[in-house]
Amino acid sequence: MARHPGRFSAFRSSPRSGGRTHSASRRRGRQDAQQEPGVRPTGARWRALPRVRSVAGQVFLLQLVIMVLFAAVAGGALVVQARESSTQEARQLSKGVAQSFARAPGTLDAMKSGDPTELLQPRAEDTRKNTGVDYVVTFDPQGFRWTHPDPKLIGKHIYAVREGGAADRPFTKTFEGSLGLAVDTTVPVYDTNGLTVVGFVSVGVTVASVDDVVQDQLPQLLGFAGGALAVAAGGTALVSWRLRRQTRGLDPSEMTRMYEHHDAVLHAVREGVLIIGSDGRLLLANDEARRLLGLPADAEERRVTDLGLEAGTAELLGSGRPVTDVVHLAGDRLLAVNVRPVDPDDRASGSVATLRDTTELRALAGRAEVARERLGLLYEAGVRIGTTLDVVRTAQELAEVAVPRFADTATVDLLDPILRGAVSAGPGREMRRVAVHGVGGARSLYPVGELLRFVPTSPAAVGAERGRAVLDVDLTASGGWMSAQDPDRARRVLDLGFHSLITVPLQARGVVLGMASFWRSDGAPFGREDLAFAEELAARAAVAVDNARRYTREHTLAESLQRSLLPSSLPDHSAVEVAHRYLPALEGVGGDWFDVIPLPGARVALVVGDVVGHGLHAAATMGRLRTAVHNFSALDLPPDELLGHLDELVARIDSDENGERDAESVVGATCLYAIYDPASGICCLSRSGHPEPALVHPDGTVEYLRVPGSPPLGLGGAEPFETAEVTLPEGSRLVFYTDGLVEDRERGIDTGLEALRHALAGTRRTPEETCQDVLDALLPARSSDDIALLVARTRLLDPSQVAEWDVPGDPAVVAGVRADVTGRLRTWGLEEMAFTTELIVSELVTNAIRYGIEPIRLRVLRDDDSLICEVADGSSTSPHLRRAAITDEGGRGLFLVARFAQRWGTRYMARGKVIWTEQSTRSPAAEPEEVSADALLDQWEDAAW
Repeated sequence: MARHPGRFSAFRSSPRSGGRTHSASRRRGRQDAQQEPGVRPTGARWRALPRVRSVAGQVFLLQLVIMVLFAAVAGGALVVQARESSTQEARQLSKGVAQSFARAPGTLDAMKSGDPTELLQPRAEDTRKNTGVDYVVTFDPQGFRWTHPDPKLIGKHIYAVREGGAADRPFTKTFEGSLGLAVDTTVPVYDTNGLTVVGFVSVGVTVASVDDVVQDQLPQLLGFAGGALAVAAGGTALVSWRLRRQTRGLDPSEMTRMYEHHDAVLHAVREGVLIIGSDGRLLLANDEARRLLGLPADAEERRVTDLGLEAGTAELLGSGRPVTDVVHLAGDRLLAVNVRPVDPDDRASGSVATLRDTTELRALAGRAEVARERLGLLYEAGVRIGTTLDVVRTAQELAEVAVPRFADTATVDLLDPILRGAVSAGPGREMRRVAVHGVGGARSLYPVGELLRFVPTSPAAVGAERGRAVLDVDLTASGGWMSAQDPDRARRVLDLGFHSLITVPLQARGVVLGMASFWRSDGAPFGREDLAFAEELAARAAVAVDNARRYTREHTLAESLQRSLLPSSLPDHSAVEVAHRYLPALEGVGGDWFDVIPLPGARVALVVGDVVGHGLHAAATMGRLRTAVHNFSALDLPPDELLGHLDELVARIDSDENGERDAESVVGATCLYAIYDPASGICCLSRSGHPEPALVHPDGTVEYLRVPGSPPLGLGGAEPFETAEVTLPEGSRLVFYTDGLVEDRERGIDTGLEALRHALAGTRRTPEETCQDVLDALLPARSSDDIALLVARTRLLDPSQVAEWDVPGDPAVVAGVRADVTGRLRTWGLEEMAFTTELIVSELVTNAIRYGIEPIRLRVLRDDDSLICEVADGSSTSPHLRRAAITDEGGRGLFLVARFAQRWGTRYMARGKVIWTEQSTRSPAAEPEEVSADALLDQWEDAAW
């Protein structure tokens, strides 16, 4: 077969052949004509096999086959022999190690111990490392491992049963274990009686280790075979060197066939291929290159710059400069161009250029980039939306995320009940705008805070009713609803360039919360593919809005509950002038509380407490504790006893609620309780886990009262509560507070207490002014805990308002006591109350003399609008009312006291008790003669004192 002259003649093409060579076509035509279709020539099968034409090549091939066969046979024999020897050694090694370990001192005792693994695992690992075996495993008769090189398998069952081995004697077998195929020897360990199997020792060498020995000998065989082959190759190379240099080992037919194959591949590939000479002429172009560049039929042998290509493309192809994936425009196609020199060492040899049509790839890449950006925006929305539990702020975050990466302007409208934390009865057309964010034209839309009533044909109304997003591609063509909604505003919106709109319902748990609207004024209008993204973005935001709504509802309920449980106003009291502040935490209502409770004897109780936690449970617990304090205060208990009863109550409540799985603990609540007596100026305080109160003296100095501390309520146990007693000058200010005022995440309690001291320092400030100054100085920007503050300025009763008498234990002195009391009432201008007061004092003093224990003391106090009588004695027996029998001769005096006094009761002291009565000076009780005495006295009598 004749050779093709010229370096590229085999690849030259003509337009009539579709780019293939004429010679190749003629050869295929002659071959098809010489044989019948479907009949293969006789020698075609052998000619199809690779043949070596040169003698040197044939000799070299024969030597190569002989050396390969020799190496294969020798290597196989060596492998078999080495494997057999290594396996036998492995069996002997595993058996010896297993028997030695089984009979080693301490093995039996370790297997019978309480923790065999602890004793056997270190010994087994030392044996494995010292003997070279791959594992030493011990296991009990049930097959559970005590030791193993892999600690994770200790305690696991040996699932692979050793078939063919007896359990009562050693046996060796190759099997698949946890470490792979291994030669394993298992030896039983008998008890001292020689009959009972205590456990087994299994020692193995993996087949991989045996193969390592064989593989170590293979390099010798391969080295020998390679050396012989190198010698034979060297001799053959010397003979064929000259011939190979000229023909490169190919005969003419093989070279022709190679060119034909290259020609077929060249025109079949889907990449354009150009071969360009060093002078810038096109030497070869395949079919794909002609299609992509639109080359003329006579393009070969013409300069690239004369083919009518784009200037940049022609310059790049003609320069021969190496480039990679440089994109050039060819008509309406984007081509990725790669240029490489034919011979990197010889630039004069020309260059090869490949062309790849990337138009569709670029379109797909553009869509993929948009999808990637949308995915990133959804991820950012998950991070940025819902950072707070505020409904309005969450809606604003949705609008901020959408602009400008998805829309030019975004608005959010919510149903009014959602803003209050309630659930809407259903989708409605009346919503309130809560967020607007976007370009300057956004101000032409409805402003934030305006209540919107959408017309039925508006996208918002349609989307809310259907529960699906609504796309309005062209607002100018479908703006009828805008004109119906607000003609003037619709005209301004269109004038500002808004041309496309997507309105999406915000739905969570099947409930429509509101609508989000996305507007575009620049760029392409929204398309159908944007609907799915808008719905996904709105769905994520709706969950955050609903979470904020639910939090708002709970927060509102808890705050309403707490404010209903806290005193709406504090009572005016002659003993103190009070002011208070309560600020709930921004993160949730807590359980801080305060109270001012009037007590008998013109005294007053001041209370501040703090319940652990936030929410409804904390508010409800606060209400229970406040009610309990009121009830205990009605018993007129001292502070330490009151806190003791409160501690028992909290512990009992917590114990009762511990049975509920989700119940929150009440234990840990704190309380500060103080009783102030304006007659003596003495204040008794007791606290349970609460911060110490502050005292501002009349001269403006501040100190923290050293009130003995006790554990929080519910944790007191057997520890008694202690009381501090302080005498307060008139005009002093007692400051009670909760820890939220002086401690937060950014400020320690010591720093807060010092700041409170500076805020309180100063004179001539009312309690109201003091409260405001303290909050201005200490209130954090974002409070994480409730703050309760109570300021009380003390007063003292004038000595002229208090009268006291020591009463001897003689009934004859009662008349004189009555006369003294009447004289004091006359001095106070209360003559109209004299007879009633004489009756009360006479009964109380007489009963104290008759049933009480000395010393007996009478005290009469005149408060603002009340007259208080107190009779104290050393007895702890308390009188009580009961129905009198008809035949009883006496004992009805206590009923008279109860009838004519506004209130009466008993107060216990450390020694004895005080029976007190209180009468109103504004509406005196009826005189005795105005009452049917017989009807009253026949009903009641005194109990024994």
